[in-house]
Amino acid sequence: MAELAAGPILDALGVALDVAENDQITEVMVPAKVSSFGEGGGTGLVIGTSAGLDWIMQRGLVSTAQYVLDHCDVGELDD
Repeated sequence: MAELAAGPILDALGVALDVAENDQITEVMVPAKVSSFGEGGGTGLVIGTSAGLDWIMQRGLVSTAQYVLDHCDVGELDD
């Protein structure tokens, strides 16, 4: 299995983060759907995290993201 840098992949997929001018992203966790087009095919999930992000913080980020998705009006911004 190859390890790929997430930045170019996220850029190619058009992923952007809406942050204020004085905000700084300090930790990140990226879940990604992976489709295999080789023999046997299939779909999987990979998770990339920033260095030092322990499992407790991973759970916190996932739980908070789920809460936001469930309780807030999340959608694409108008350009």
